Amino acid sequence: MEKIIEESKQGESLVLEQKPENTKKLFIESYGCQMNFSDSEIVASILHGQGYNTTQNLEDADLVLVNTCSIRDKAEQTVRKRLEKYNAVKSINPGMKVGVLGCMAERLKSKFLEEEKIVDLVVGPDAYKDLPNLLAEVEEGRDAINVILSKEETYGDISPVRLNSNGVTAFVSITRGCDNMCTFCVVPFTRGRERSRDPQSIMEEIADLHAKNFKEITLLGQNVDSYLWYGGGLKKDYEKASDMQKATAVDFAQLLDMAATAYPKMRFRFSTSNPQDMHEEVLHVIAKHHNVCKYIHLPVQSGSTRILKEMNRQHTREEYMALIDKIRAIIPNCAISQDMITGFPTETEQDHQDTLSLMEYVNYDYGFMFAYSERPGTLAARKLEDDVPEEVKKRRLTEVVAMQRQLSLNCTEAFVGQTVEVLIEKESHRSDAHWSGRNSQNTVAVFPKEHYKTGDFVMVRIDSCTSATLIGEAIGYSERMQ
Repeated sequence: MEKIIEESKQGESLVLEQKPENTKKLFIESYGCQMNFSDSEIVASILHGQGYNTTQNLEDADLVLVNTCSIRDKAEQTVRKRLEKYNAVKSINPGMKVGVLGCMAERLKSKFLEEEKIVDLVVGPDAYKDLPNLLAEVEEGRDAINVILSKEETYGDISPVRLNSNGVTAFVSITRGCDNMCTFCVVPFTRGRERSRDPQSIMEEIADLHAKNFKEITLLGQNVDSYLWYGGGLKKDYEKASDMQKATAVDFAQLLDMAATAYPKMRFRFSTSNPQDMHEEVLHVIAKHHNVCKYIHLPVQSGSTRILKEMNRQHTREEYMALIDKIRAIIPNCAISQDMITGFPTETEQDHQDTLSLMEYVNYDYGFMFAYSERPGTLAARKLEDDVPEEVKKRRLTEVVAMQRQLSLNCTEAFVGQTVEVLIEKESHRSDAHWSGRNSQNTVAVFPKEHYKTGDFVMVRIDSCTSATLIGEAIGYSERMQ
């Protein structure tokens, strides 16, 4: 739940520039969070060098890969249906190989390979560099598996192929894994313990994107705020580092400051943050740089301190509210979004009311809200009875969504009459005569195209809005264009 899941992107098949000398065809689909889509770019880069070009036609593929998610039951069920579809095609094209990547791969390896026999290879999130060896195993008629979790792997030495890119925005992964053992979450078990990527490789990747005229970077990780590079290794082993390693260590505030300072005409975002790891220094870096977006995704999951303790969230309601107060004081124009779970085991009506009152207190710009679904392998599944009736979960979710819709409308209405900087990302999906982009606060704005083009930073006067979208007119280029 710590990760933003964009419903519109689920199941997107990925395409990259074709190499004339490549003779094999790869079909790769991604489900889940931004990290999975970023990982698919790494996989495509590795296989591009192994003779594979991508295709969007499943029937033509020599190799079909699905990058999976275990965060929600819905995502797992969708992937299972896709695997049925792949195997129906495979009966017509028996030479086609099918593989599962990512979080479900680690969790359901024996089911997929041995019991159900529905795939040829299973590859965990830390084993993508082993794909050439695994494919050789498959070609020789053997099932292939590598789901070993690494203490070191960050893929910092692989330049990702930008798949389905708009050429304007890109993700750069800076951490992998997670040390926060939230009782509802499978990530520490499917992606391993937290480790950070060498800042030099991060800055080199940003430099490459800058040279290719990308305009906005999102620094990505399960928990970006706890980024800490001290020469490699797990974050939990930092206490064993030498004095020299500690003296030269780079934390997230320093990394963000380095990137924003080096590329003042690029915009920077980051996701996702955990409340207990968001330090004040990061807030001052956001406030200091005009090109660090004034937006923080800050999952809370519940407004009840009692439920937060059951979730092992490492913060209380009061501590979260104090952090919100600090953000508002240091970055007055900062947008804040949430993740929220309704119906967690033992949640009472009072706990639910605490969630609604917290939402009002924060005045979230938007959120990602889910009814609790028990995930196998989590501490909650082992220790807590899923005792909130489904209809109660859904009713509470409906109330949370209704509250957020009103709060979102309040936030967008506050922009009406203002002029905001917007980065043009794409054509509006509702009108080919309008551009769509986002302002610093991550709110979508649409406006007539006129003579502007994708990648332009423009100043847009906001004339009206919906709960999710600002509607206005461009009045000129931003100073960033000069």
